[in-house]
Parts: sequence; C-alpha cells; structure tokens
Amino acid sequence: MSANLEEPSVAKGLDKIIYEQEGVYIHSSLGKTNDQDSLISGILRVLEKDAEVIVDWRPLDDALDSSSILYAGKDSSSVVEWTQAPKERAHRVAEHLNSYEAEWDMVNTVSFKKKPHTNGDAPSHRNGKSKWSFLFSLTDLKSIKQNKEGMGWSYLVFCLKDDVVLPALHFHQGDSKLLIDCLEKYVALCESPQDKRTLLVNCQNKSLSQSFENLLDEPAYGIIQKIKKDPYTATMVGFSKVTNYIFDSLRGSDPSVHQRPPSEMADFLSDAIPGLKINQQEEPGFEVITKIDLGERPVVQRREPVSLEEWTKNVDSEGRILNVDNMKQMIFRGGLSHALRKQAWKFLLGYFPWDSTKEERTQLQKQKTDEYFRMKLQWKSVSEEQEKRNSRLRDYRSLIEKDVNRTDRTNKFYEGQDNPGLILLHDILMTYCMYDFDLGYVQGMSDLLSPLLYVMENEVDAFWCFASYMDQMHQNFEEQMQGMKTQLIQLSTLLRLLDSGFCSYLESQDSGYLYFCFRWLLIRFKREFRFLDILRLWEVMWTELPCKNFHLLLCCAILESEKQQIMEKHYGFNEILKHINELSMKIDVEDVLCKAEAISLQMVKCKELPQAVCEILGLQESEVTTPDSDNGEDENVGMTVCPASAFQCNSLPVLTASGGRDDNPTEISMSPSVSRLTPA
Repeated sequence: MSANLEEPSVAKGLDKIIYEQEGVYIHSSLGKTNDQDSLISGILRVLEKDAEVIVDWRPLDDALDSSSILYAGKDSSSVVEWTQAPKERAHRVAEHLNSYEAEWDMVNTVSFKKKPHTNGDAPSHRNGKSKWSFLFSLTDLKSIKQNKEGMGWSYLVFCLKDDVVLPALHFHQGDSKLLIDCLEKYVALCESPQDKRTLLVNCQNKSLSQSFENLLDEPAYGIIQKIKKDPYTATMVGFSKVTNYIFDSLRGSDPSVHQRPPSEMADFLSDAIPGLKINQQEEPGFEVITKIDLGERPVVQRREPVSLEEWTKNVDSEGRILNVDNMKQMIFRGGLSHALRKQAWKFLLGYFPWDSTKEERTQLQKQKTDEYFRMKLQWKSVSEEQEKRNSRLRDYRSLIEKDVNRTDRTNKFYEGQDNPGLILLHDILMTYCMYDFDLGYVQGMSDLLSPLLYVMENEVDAFWCFASYMDQMHQNFEEQMQGMKTQLIQLSTLLRLLDSGFCSYLESQDSGYLYFCFRWLLIRFKREFRFLDILRLWEVMWTELPCKNFHLLLCCAILESEKQQIMEKHYGFNEILKHINELSMKIDVEDVLCKAEAISLQMVKCKELPQAVCEILGLQESEVTTPDSDNGEDENVGMTVCPASAFQCNSLPVLTASGGRDDNPTEISMSPSVSRLTPA
C-alpha cells in the first residue's frame, strides 16, 4: 500500500487522517533480520485531533481507532486516558479535604490516570496485544534522524523534547519522503549543522509559534479562519510570537498587499478575531485626548506584606474583620504573607462577607460544600452515551483536559501528570460548567483557577473563590469579546494621555490598538509574572484600590518601562510583538506596582483630566473653583481630599520601587488638592 496524502478523510470522532502508510516496521532485535518475530509490521498515521497534529504508529494487530485514545499535550511521551480508579485511590485523592466533605467522597471515584513509558516502549492498549504502540504530538517533536542514502530500507528516528528517543521506523514499502513532506506542512524542519542526516524542528531561521505551526502553507484567508475557530489558543500560546516569516505569509506575495496603508494594517489582527475589531470613532463616549501636562509623578514606596499578627489584631471576638478599609489599604500597599492568603483571599474575592462572624462562615462553608458536590455529581453521573448526545458538555470536557495538561508545573503542587492538584483542577472546571452552563469552559480559565487551588488546598473553597473571580472576569470570556474590546480601547486612551508620542510611534508600526496586550488582560497577567509574584499581584488588585481598572495602569507601567528600547531600536510590528511576549517571567512585580500606583496619583492631581479618563478610572468629576478670599472657601470644592496616610503607613517598614527595604521611609509628597480615587 502506498502512502495516502489525499484530501484528509474523517475518522471516527473528530480525527482527520492526513497521512497513512502501511508496511512501516519496527526492528525489535537488530542482527536477527531473518527472524520474522523481530520485525513488527504496523501502520503509521498523521492525524489532526482536537486542534493538535498527532503522529501515531501501531502494529497491524493493534490498529485500534485512534479516537479512543486521549493523549498528553506537552508530555506526549505517554498516553493519557480516563480510567475507573480503584476505590482506595479515590479516597487518597480526597484525604486533604476537610471532614465535612467526607460524605461526598463517592463523587471522586473517577481520576486522571497516566500510563508512563520510556524510550518509546508504550504501555499496552486495552486489548493488551502490543507494547510497541506509540503516539506523540508534533508540539513535542525535537528532531528527526534519517538513514544514510543507499543503505537499505529508509528509516526515521523521532526524538522528543524530553529526550525520549522512539524506536526507528523502517519503511519497507516506499520511502519516508512523503512523511517528511507532510510534516513540513505543520512544522519547520532544517538540517542540523552538526549532522546533515538530522532534521531539527523549528530551527532559528524559521522559528514559528506553536499556534501557527499548521498554517504555513495556507493562504491568508485559511489562516484567519483557523484563528477565528480558536482565538483564545492563538492568543494564549502564540499570538505575541508572530515572526517576520509568519507575517509575510499572512500578507501573501502580492506587492500591493505589502504596501497596505497603516490604517488598514492596524485592522489586520482585529480582522483575525471576530468581535475584536476596534473603530474608536464609532465607540460611544469616544473622546479625542490632547496632550495634557500631568505634572510631576510622585515617588511611591511599598510596605512589608500584612502579617498574621496584624490580621489577628483586626478581628473581634466573634471573628468579624474590623477596620476593613484600613486592612485593604495595607494589603494594597504590601500584599499578604503567604500563611494568611488562604484566609484573606476568601474575603477579598467576596466568598466570605467582611462583616461575617466565624460561626456564620462555618455555616456558609457547609452550605456551599453541599451545593458544590451536587453540581459535581451532575457531570460525574453522565454516562458515555449521554455525553455523546450532549455536544457542549463533550466539548467542554475536551478543552478542559487539554488545558489541564498544559498547566504551569513550576511549583510542586502541580508537578507531574498524575497528582491530586491536576485532578482537582479538572473536576472544579467541569463543575463550573454546571454552575454556568451558558458560559461553560473557555480556554484560559484554568490559568485563573490554578493559583486559587494552590492557595486554598481545598476543592470546595477553591471552586467558590474561582466562581467569585469569574464574576469579575466573565466578560473576558464571552463569545463576542466585548469586554476585551472595551479594555483595549480604555488602555489605548490611558496610554495616549500618559505618552502621546509613544502612542503615535506604535500607530506608525501598526500596533496602536495594543493587541499584544490581549493575553495580559484576558487572564490578568497570569503568564507574564512568576507564579508566586502573580499571587501578590492578584491580591493587590482584589482590594479594588486605588481606583477602578487599576490593571490597565499596570499595563501602562509595563509598557512605559519598555518604551525606550522599543523606540530607540526602531522596533516594527513583528519586533514589538516578539519583545512584549519575551517579557514573560522577567517583569519585577514590586516595581510595576510602584509605577502603576504613582501613575494613579499623578492622574488624580491633574486638574484637567479628560472626562473619558475619569470614567475609566472611576473618578468623580473634579469641580475646581476659584478660591474666594472673602469667605475663605477651600479651592477644592467638589473634590474629596485624600491625605497621604491613605497611601502610606508610617508605622511600618516599606519597600522601595527596587524591592529593597527602607526602615526610614520618606513621606509621599502630595498636594492638598489630591482627590481620593473613588468608584463612580
């Protein structure tokens, strides 16, 4: 049988077979080529499965339908499947839960199970016929080694990114060139400088983002259609990694297209994602921002994190939190010590009312535990046949499983594939689909959940904190993406006020609508800061101080820090996208918080702040009047005075913008005319 490279056929489920070749052998025992038992004949396929491209080899007597196998996303040296777990295993998973959840242990009887294997020796499939079958995602492929020309059957050896080397595949019927041609439609391959027989994946001169690996040979329309199909994946994984090579492919070879005017180029990326195209002239409340002197920016310092002792001093005998406004100020200025987060986050997110007693919170947790597990039982009790008839639930599960596999493993809580942390991530997200079935699951939500589960260490509390957080973030994940569109417009407005010259430069490079900030806004910087830093950043933002939309000022602070390099090096469209993306995990959280707070204070002091900016930041409109010498009225009539003590606590040490401790902090210099930033 010759290799099949014709129009992809649809396999069972949603798989598309894009390459198929019989007569591909594994030589299980070199030196015994006359022994038929040492030659294992199989079928090699390349499939499109759930937006990933999979290479799948299996013996002819083990040629199961590939749609029955679930596979790992970024650790595809193993097969991942759903299996019924032993009862004792289910109880081990639930051991860390509080005692009032014990009666619900029966809901935890399905677990996420991984079948590990090494050096290509895959575990046997369900029929138990083979130990040789393997499959992997192209995203995991590191290199391909080819045979020497004229040396018998052609063969290929696949090496994965985790240095797993799979068994050599010998092509007894035809050569391997058709397979290489097929793979090059999805990944860039080039010869290794050290060994011409070795093809490297994604070599430097053709470096492509994972999201665009399967788009290189398609016309621009086809690319845009695929981005439309899954904009969140494109944005989350690779939207900010568009290279010159990709961008030229998008624009095509027509010289007239390369000369498109800036006004059209600025709309290019918005065309790729439905609902995100921005036309400020048509937006309600659009206001032309002219250059305004914002005055001198104050120097801001941060304090030490709130300690357990400080928190305890603000709790009365019945467990109510006292001086809530002052506590929020302290958290805003310094964050929380880690030992306090599990308790304080429940208040910051609205799971616990600030004025509730300890007894009231205990009763609330019991009520919420019952409510959670009833919802969890709904999807746990859905049979396989029922799920086949419910396409939305099936799609939600597929997306969740894929995202759970991609969870950040930089802390031990989520290390490895088969652990309670990942199991609970999956279960909480599936249960959220029952809680809000209309929204369901959208890729990116797992990024918002993982820090919450890490801190709470409790399935129920993590779920309700996540549900509260999603109440704030809901609009980011709605199908029409109006929330994202609004935030990008607001960010553009704020940045233009702060630095119109920088905005003009970005516009000249087709970057004026700041689409490279999409990921920042979508999941609140989750992939831009180190894991522990994101805990600090989020708890500060949850105080809702010092103003509405403080996260937009954080964006401004980051962009301001990068302005000099972007402009001095004359970065163009592609370089800007690449540079912003490469900031990930390199941003100093304390420095950014200081700058963003300083920007907010600077704007508050401005007496000519545009109305559009006042509305974005939730400021009351300033009504500055001329002072009357006869009646001695203050010149700040209509403005709420914000004393320095609201932003500075002199009784405690603070941290400077560079992160160093300052035991003799300098008072923040403020004009008497500074108004408090209050929600509109």
